[in-house]
Amino acid sequence: MKHLFSIVALASILLVSTKISAQDDKSKRPSPPAAVSKHLASGANVSINYSQPSIKGRVIGVSIEPKNGEVWRTGANDATIFETDKAITVNGKTLPAGKYSLFALVNDGTWTIIFNKTWKQWGAYDYKMKDDVLRINASVAKAASFGEKMTFTINPEDSVHLLWGDNDVSFDLK
Repeated sequence: MKHLFSIVALASILLVSTKISAQDDKSKRPSPPAAVSKHLASGANVSINYSQPSIKGRVIGVSIEPKNGEVWRTGANDATIFETDKAITVNGKTLPAGKYSLFALVNDGTWTIIFNKTWKQWGAYDYKMKDDVLRINASVAKAASFGEKMTFTINPEDSVHLLWGDNDVSFDLK
């Protein structure tokens, strides 16, 4: 009987540990992780680490973010992380070297991109405006094609593009 109890206990521990390690595999999430990085012409290295939400038939601004007037984590799951190893300018404004959470605020079609010094946070739940390091107005255009999954790119001219649904939201890095 003692032997049977030990076997059942061991099997339970293995089952629980397998379940816990499966939850740590972020690639299995509905919004999987993604990253983009680039060595800029200015010599700085920048990277963006984020999770890719999918639209899945929902309407941006109504049933899925970004919603008008609400700060959005610019992705899913953990806040999106923007990192630069040297000071750069973003749309002409200085951003010191460092690691930042990247948020967006949409107001009537105008997109504000926010770099916040609290880079390790879940979504926008712990967002505090007092921790903003930089806010810039981004350019907004109609995307060349519909983007089901939110995606960041950095083009050869060193501009970041956030592609999401019909939106192509961009800002320049120097």
